[in-house]
Amino acid sequence: MPSDVPQRIPYRRLAGTGALLAALPLAACGAPPERGTAVPPLPPAPTTGLPTPTLPAATPAATPTLGLLPTELPPATPVLSATPGLVAAPCQGRPSADRVTGLLRDSVLPRDVTVRATQGPLCADDWQYTVLAVTGHEELQVVTQGRPDALRLVTAGTDVCSIEVRATAPPAIRTLACDAGTQPLPGA
Repeated sequence: MPSDVPQRIPYRRLAGTGALLAALPLAACGAPPERGTAVPPLPPAPTTGLPTPTLPAATPAATPTLGLLPTELPPATPVLSATPGLVAAPCQGRPSADRVTGLLRDSVLPRDVTVRATQGPLCADDWQYTVLAVTGHEELQVVTQGRPDALRLVTAGTDVCSIEVRATAPPAIRTLACDAGTQPLPGA
């Protein structure tokens, strides 16, 4: 017989292998063993010429007890604590809206306009997002970064989704600055 022609496996061998594979899931059925007793080993499989599957040894802790519920649940772990910057929260006056407005007075806003914060400042990491109502002008969005005593203006305007904001701002600030027109702002 040429070596490139696959050999045929006798039907009896296939039937025996199929019966063995069908019986494996049923081998674990029955009443669960008592706690602390070992699970008896499986009887040897009939010789089929195929490797015999082996099951890992059972441990007492892994044996389920039917009808009983666990008496103690694991403590809940907050998801957001491991990833800072996912949520923007009120800055609690650090920095204040007046401090953000003060940054704009020298570079963006004329001194004679009335400015009122309608949103924020909201903080995520060391970034802040603020929305200001400016008398006689459109609403002004402001993104700042840094500690309250060393605040730096990142961008201000009606569209503050700048390259710097998209590339380096925390996710919460990026969402507020870049998606503000597509979803309601928190606290609004």
